[in-house]
Amino acid sequence: MRRILLLVLPLVVTLAAYPRLRRYFGQQQATQQASITAAQITPRLQNGDLIFQTSQSAQSRAIQLATHSEYSHRGVLFQKNGKWRVFEAVQPVSETSLAAWVARGKNGQFVVKRLRDAETVLTPPVLRKLRATGEQYRGRNYDLYFGWSDERIYCSELLWKMYQQATGREIGQLQRLRESDLSHPAVQAKMRERYGNKLPLDERVISPVRMLESPELVTVQ
Repeated sequence: MRRILLLVLPLVVTLAAYPRLRRYFGQQQATQQASITAAQITPRLQNGDLIFQTSQSAQSRAIQLATHSEYSHRGVLFQKNGKWRVFEAVQPVSETSLAAWVARGKNGQFVVKRLRDAETVLTPPVLRKLRATGEQYRGRNYDLYFGWSDERIYCSELLWKMYQQATGREIGQLQRLRESDLSHPAVQAKMRERYGNKLPLDERVISPVRMLESPELVTVQ
């Protein structure tokens, strides 16, 4: 009997731990795949490129439903000490490595966009201005309420303002919150959570899909 227990016990422990092990190795595999994908795109990247992904945050689904966009998060790419970094509005506004950023998104998938005439517009002085414009927002808190002030800032807002201030270009048409699709129960629940009964329907916003489909951009990957 003791021999049987000694043989069975390791199997029971392994089975009990299996879901956690599967999640761990799944995450490791996803990170590795995302890193490979990120590595494959790096030779084609340029400073100032915009990168889009589907966030796995709690509010991502509501953003997708309200904006009819597959992608819910974005950042801007800069090369730093020979490595590609993504500057983004999270909590707080900061930067992360490209590989880590890609791995953080759903299924490691992403899209890279570029200003259609980047070769002539994004000159070294303009790129320096673009970086400096972003740096003034570094450390700002993420704006859960999607307001248009600079006190707090969300991801689309950060990129829109950086490009508008540095180049004069508006990457995507601004809308009012009321123009979003607020009909889905998940969206309504998130709105009530954030605003209660006082919805700022006339607040200016820039949505992910407006940026993604902007005629100012072309697709790199």
